[in-house]
Amino acid sequence: MELCSFIFHCFNTFKIPNIICPSLVFIILFTLIFLFTSKQKVVYLLDYACNIPPSYLRAPSSCFIEHSRIIFKDNPKASHFQMRILERSGLGEETCVPLVGHYIPPEPTIELARDEAELLIFSAIDELFRKVGLKPKDIGILVTNCSLFCPSPSLSSMIVNKYKMRSSIKSYSLSGMGCSASPISIDLAHKLLQVWPNSYALVVSTEIITPNCYMGLERSMLVPHCLFRMGCSAILLTNKWAERNRSKYRLEHIVRTHLGSNDKAYTCVTQEEDPKGNVGILLSKDLMVIAGEALKSNITKLGPLVLPVSEKTRFVLHFIAQKYFGPFIPNFSKVFDHFCIHAGGRAVIDELQKRLKLSTLQVEASRMVLHRFGNTSSSSIWYELSYVEAKQRMKKGDRVWQIAFGSGFKCNSLVWICNRNIVDKFDGYGPWKDCIDRYPVCVPDIIEF
Repeated sequence: MELCSFIFHCFNTFKIPNIICPSLVFIILFTLIFLFTSKQKVVYLLDYACNIPPSYLRAPSSCFIEHSRIIFKDNPKASHFQMRILERSGLGEETCVPLVGHYIPPEPTIELARDEAELLIFSAIDELFRKVGLKPKDIGILVTNCSLFCPSPSLSSMIVNKYKMRSSIKSYSLSGMGCSASPISIDLAHKLLQVWPNSYALVVSTEIITPNCYMGLERSMLVPHCLFRMGCSAILLTNKWAERNRSKYRLEHIVRTHLGSNDKAYTCVTQEEDPKGNVGILLSKDLMVIAGEALKSNITKLGPLVLPVSEKTRFVLHFIAQKYFGPFIPNFSKVFDHFCIHAGGRAVIDELQKRLKLSTLQVEASRMVLHRFGNTSSSSIWYELSYVEAKQRMKKGDRVWQIAFGSGFKCNSLVWICNRNIVDKFDGYGPWKDCIDRYPVCVPDIIEF
């Protein structure tokens, strides 16, 4: 009312005709309301937690190879193939597989898959609630993502039942999104937080690998069993202004790229041998091309949002003249302080380090996560962020780039700004609390067994 009185006073002062006065008042009020309501709400990452699988599920290389030889006793070539993959995988001796991976022969069941889901998800959520001091009924939005295991009732329903969350909760269960599902889940939660004010959103990213026990002879299908390991992350987002000071990060950008309309991108797989005939974990030519296109498309959208003027100018000039000079990769080291590249395998990390021209230190988190935890699929970028924090490298104002690739073919990016100094005594070391002093470690190119 005071605003309306002020506007009418201005109209009377400047002697604006009474006929058009109501129309102008309506237009101005409508414009102000539109601008106020259309402004995006800031989304904060209050905190997150990553699961530490129990030590009794550890799968050292010697044990893995012994089991493989027993399971494939009638097909020694399959066992030999898995051994050669493991030699070049970059995985350490402390990665874990679910119970079904310790059985001979493995017999995956829905009961075992649900047991794995409860073990990973509940422990991560318990740790998160302990850290933030909230109650389950405080959560208004719940998003889960898991590609391989999609039961009914869903994983989100399993969480709602376990923690007795409120009946009005907005819950979503995403499946089939692959290793890039976590940014997709964050994007969904971000959009929901634009609609529901003063809310908390819980995002759970995991991969239940019990259904992944393949005992056939198709080599491309034997690869995932060698690389994927147990892992889960629980992330708490909020749009509450009152939580801005204690939140760890502020979400700045989300950029998603999907090349599924390309038939090669939709069906691309890994190959088994390199040109010299050596078995290894290499990317097929089609997949390398598709991954490059997805990355190029993603950073083409991301670049203008984050690059300084000098790099934007170079980027535009090279984009116009790329027919003659080839593609141009901006220097993202000038923009981002930390890089969290999905630890999908040594070849994935090597390829992105080469394409983005990153230093050894900038990809250290990705390599160490691959060594300590293996490929934990969509949750790997959170183990990497936790590694940076545990190394006490994260400072207020630092900018973080999380980038993940997934089936389809997808490339998704998250950009965060550190909202406060991360103090190890207060925030802890996360999943690295028992081993951070041992890292980084030297990972040989080949470990012969």
